[in-house]
Amino acid sequence: MTPRLDLGPRPRLGYTASRLDRAAARRDDEAALKRLAEDVRARAYVIGGEFVVLKTGHAADEICDPLFSLAEARALGAVRESVFLGLADDTPRFGFGFDPQALEQLKLRNDLRVTDLRSIAVHGMVSADDLPPLAEAKALLGWHARHRFCPNCGAATRVVQAGWRRDCPSCSAQHFPRTDPVVIMLAILDDERCLLGRSRRFAPTMWSCLAGFIEPGETIEEAVRREVLEESGIACGRVRYFRSQPWPFPSSLMIGCHAQALSDKIVIDDQELENARWFDREELALMLRRAHPDGLTTPPPVAIAHHMIRDFVEDGADVIR
Repeated sequence: MTPRLDLGPRPRLGYTASRLDRAAARRDDEAALKRLAEDVRARAYVIGGEFVVLKTGHAADEICDPLFSLAEARALGAVRESVFLGLADDTPRFGFGFDPQALEQLKLRNDLRVTDLRSIAVHGMVSADDLPPLAEAKALLGWHARHRFCPNCGAATRVVQAGWRRDCPSCSAQHFPRTDPVVIMLAILDDERCLLGRSRRFAPTMWSCLAGFIEPGETIEEAVRREVLEESGIACGRVRYFRSQPWPFPSSLMIGCHAQALSDKIVIDDQELENARWFDREELALMLRRAHPDGLTTPPPVAIAHHMIRDFVEDGADVIR
């Protein structure tokens, strides 16, 4: 068994552990939905494209409040879509979708902050309990923005089931929100080293796990092996599931896996990666602690890649046994 390195308390993975009861049985009950929308306790998250509207705190370091009464939310502008997200301790939660351009004027208000969900999560601008429903709202409202017309016949569709379906009045096709599965994997070699890569989109110091979309007719394990081989030239054998994470950019499910590397010669696909190399556990520990002598870093705790790397640092190759 590989020696254990202890990095202290583990942070919460972003956008997970939702406290909402999605109350799916109520989505077809128009009378129940009307009562929920009239409940004085009902609150809405306000989203326009990539932007989320927050109420600012009084102190500079105070977290923001992303919840508005339904009247407050409607006073901000024209609501494009309203979706029922579920119940938080029997209190209704909705997502209100706005045209992103309509939110530009709100940036001038001192009592509001308009920013993107990624920044909100990375910088801890809201309570951790608000991140999962914000991810739910952003993904669902983003789907509505991209699916206003029927892909079967081209007619304009209408929103039904409290925002969880769009129906075509022309050809009667029903359309449901989709989630794209993505494998994200950490290939491990010789019990002590793992493979990280750099995308050109990354911050200059950051290295992370490899990732890619699962293709039609492909299993999770097959996708892991194919993506690692295509991007880095490294063949993999055993694959072990770690955990998953909703990733609302725009609507993916990150499926985290550790994989056994069978080779060590890296040949990168320069269309996908800027660079890739092996890291040992001690170097990774420095990166996780933001103490690397060259300033190298891992993704922040909000991302599943951070947790996959940390799991390997603390438990070594036991993660793939």
